[in-house]
Amino acid sequence: MEAGTANREAAARRGRNVEYFTIAWNSVEGLVAVVLGALAGSISLVGFGIDSVIEVISGSVLLWRMSVDADIGRRKRNEQLSLRIVGGCFLALAVYISYDSLSGLITRKPPEHSVPGIVLACISLVVMPLLSRAKKKVGSELGSAAMRADAQQTDFCVYLSGILLIGLVLNLALGWWWADPIAALVMVPIIAKEGVDGTRAKACCD
Repeated sequence: MEAGTANREAAARRGRNVEYFTIAWNSVEGLVAVVLGALAGSISLVGFGIDSVIEVISGSVLLWRMSVDADIGRRKRNEQLSLRIVGGCFLALAVYISYDSLSGLITRKPPEHSVPGIVLACISLVVMPLLSRAKKKVGSELGSAAMRADAQQTDFCVYLSGILLIGLVLNLALGWWWADPIAALVMVPIIAKEGVDGTRAKACCD
């Protein structure tokens, strides 16, 4: 029993460390992406920055959830509330991506080339999969659907990084301004489903 409790406490401690890093990383990433996006007039970069802000919110929620991990009664209630908040973040992200993508297609205004944006997307494609893997491991050890939902949101950040990179590269190399909004729209139904499951406090990974 004591060994199991010690293992759970160690897993919770690792989870907190992962979330601390997530919050720090995404705060910097979000600020840089929004600034670069504003300078280049890039919808995808600004949207990517806002996704990072949502990741900060999600990470903060998970830290709060783990702060009462030892209390079984509060753990269950906070698990459900955490799922709903993370689900709301998914829905907000789906709405924003839809709005920005459709606006970009309607206005037909291509962004300026952004080599720094391409570098940022490449770095994110390296960092985010490592974060997601760490969150999934802790989520399994703690039996936390909220942590696994947060890991899925990090996975979506990986996908968005790829979409951002493809859009920026195609715009730079070929002038295909429409590539990014089309690719982003394909992800909207998937993100929206996760958002609905979360707001219903449904453990998507159970």
